Amino acid sequence: MIRRFAPWIAVGLASLALLAAIGLRSQSGSGPVPNGGVGGPFQLVDQAGKPTDQSVLKGKWSAVYFGYTYCPDFCPTTLTTLGGAIDRMGPRAKDFQVVFITVDPHRDTSAQLKTYLSSSEFPRGVIGLTGSDSAIAKVAKAYGVYYQKAGNGPSYSVDHSSAIYLMDPKGQFATVIPYGLTPDQAKDSIVKAMQDEAAHG
Repeated sequence: MIRRFAPWIAVGLASLALLAAIGLRSQSGSGPVPNGGVGGPFQLVDQAGKPTDQSVLKGKWSAVYFGYTYCPDFCPTTLTTLGGAIDRMGPRAKDFQVVFITVDPHRDTSAQLKTYLSSSEFPRGVIGLTGSDSAIAKVAKAYGVYYQKAGNGPSYSVDHSSAIYLMDPKGQFATVIPYGLTPDQAKDSIVKAMQDEAAHG
């Protein structure tokens, strides 16, 4: 039984470690955390096959999420939640985007990402990114993301951390949106970060 749940325990511990580290950097519970050592430059490819770098995060608030298209639970749930949050954001939605970065580049080609992200349940205009093994490893490390292949054969899975990274319009880290929130709760977290950033100039 312990062996069966070991990968998910590792995912949970990785997420808790990330949240603890960010909490230590933040010093206070209010306002965005400037960069916080989360994020950095990357060279990836979007679902249209277009080379894309960190500049895609500039100009809008971005929810950056690492997952994969064959994920049976965390990823579709998270994307559906973000879609619901956007629907509740009103005029602020135009200043917000979702960026989905795969941790399974072998299967998640640009074409696969395009098909997967076209679901009507997912956020409209979500940006899907893939790349080489080394490129994915580099960006995952920059964001403190845990991921590990589990199993063999074509039906393997990928264990991965489930936090959403909220980046401000300068492309800097603002806060973490944890897994398991309702669309309303996710919307409230995003809007609060927007309001805090506006208040702090």
